[in-house]
Amino acid sequence: MSKHESNLSVNLSTLAEMFKALSNPHRLALFNRLLTCCAPGTVCDADAEAHFNVGQLGEGVDIAPSTLSHHLKELNRAGLIQMRRNGKQVECWVEPTILEHIGAFFNQTK
Repeated sequence: MSKHESNLSVNLSTLAEMFKALSNPHRLALFNRLLTCCAPGTVCDADAEAHFNVGQLGEGVDIAPSTLSHHLKELNRAGLIQMRRNGKQVECWVEPTILEHIGAFFNQTK
C-alpha cells in the first residue's frame, strides 16, 4: 500500500466516524447550531466567534442535560467539534479546518 493509499484510508476512516456521529438527528442539529453565528431569531454579528457554552446549546433542544452532554462528547470524539472548559462553563465550537476537510470530500474530482 502506497503512502497516498494509506493516507486516503485513514482519511476515509476519519470521515466515516464523522458521518456516523452526524447520523443522529440530535447531534446533527447540535453541529448545525454550532455552524451558525447566533441563536435562531437573533441578528448575527459577523465579528462574533461561533462559540457556545453547553447551556446555550441545550436551549430549545428537548433532551436531558446528560443526553446533551453525551451527544457533544460523541461529536468531539469524532473530531467534529472542539470543547474547552472556561471556569464552570464548557465552550464548544467547530474549527474551520473541519469544514474544509468535509467539504474537500464532497468537492473532490477524480
